[in-house]
Amino acid sequence: MVYQIMFDDFLYNFYRSVKLDKNLYKDRKIFENLSLFFSGLLIIISGFAGLYAQNTFIISLEETYGINNISTPGFFTVVFSSILGWIIWASLIYIVGAKLFSEVNTKANFKNILIAVGYGHAPAIFRFFAVLPELLIPIVIITQIWILLSIAIGIKEALNFGSNFKSIGVVLAVFLIMIFAFMYIISKSQLIPIS
Repeated sequence: MVYQIMFDDFLYNFYRSVKLDKNLYKDRKIFENLSLFFSGLLIIISGFAGLYAQNTFIISLEETYGINNISTPGFFTVVFSSILGWIIWASLIYIVGAKLFSEVNTKANFKNILIAVGYGHAPAIFRFFAVLPELLIPIVIITQIWILLSIAIGIKEALNFGSNFKSIGVVLAVFLIMIFAFMYIISKSQLIPIS
């Protein structure tokens, strides 16, 4: 019975996050300890949804260009990288939103930011629909925009921002920082010869 109630809460909060319901984050119950677990679970599910979309891309490369032997990450790699990415997202949002561009009423609670970022990744589940290569790019773009908006809604409430634009700006700034850092790391790792 208790597990059924917990699962119902998880599904209801997932639904509210996908629906971009700002009232989800106004509910103080959302920032309790179990919600941290739920948001972590959503992060891991979104990691596997991204892996599924990546596999569709790899299959497309193999069929179209004959590129073979592209490896995909394993279970533990997906779980580890999803959790690490979640912590990096939340940390950067904490630094940019709560420290650099805070407002008078900004309340900085790292756990609340973790939960908002975790629930914000709920729309990533729709990446499981990227079954055809033709659907891959539109689905990834739509879900990424959806994720950014969902995180911005959560961050606005978690940091008590007065403006949606400020919240979206913080999320976009962090997203761009992560993209450029990732591109820099990839470019540097390709210059190092592997013997």
